[in-house]
Amino acid sequence: MDDLLTIGEVARRSGVAASALRYYEERGLISPERTGAGHRRYRRAVIRRVAFIVFAQRIGLSLEEIGELLARLPDDRAPNRRDWGELSATWTARIDARIAELERLKVGLTECIGCGCLSLDRCQLANPGDLAGRRGAGPRYLMGDPPRPA
Repeated sequence: MDDLLTIGEVARRSGVAASALRYYEERGLISPERTGAGHRRYRRAVIRRVAFIVFAQRIGLSLEEIGELLARLPDDRAPNRRDWGELSATWTARIDARIAELERLKVGLTECIGCGCLSLDRCQLANPGDLAGRRGAGPRYLMGDPPRPA
């Protein structure tokens, strides 16, 4: 297997559009080598970096945060298991919070979510007169506020 891949090969293998790869390069998240003709060539290890970027975005990290994390990886070699483990350990709490949020969403869509619509018959029981709105904007129960005590 060749150690250097074209942008098309990285795009096909990673499932990320070539335009996104160029954007990640512009943001300093990945970096190619250049051929004498100026064509991009990526080390195979960039595929893992791209996967990290995609999943980090899915859990809500901004590209700035992702860049800060990727900057911790070694420049002189491909990152190993330990490097990736240390990096991903920094976002475990964020993943747990996202899982809890998704669980509330899964359960909450058929129940009162404290948004103030008062359109479900259960809203009058869980959120009479939109009491949840006193806690702030948004769907308060989905955001983690407990429903009012019965």
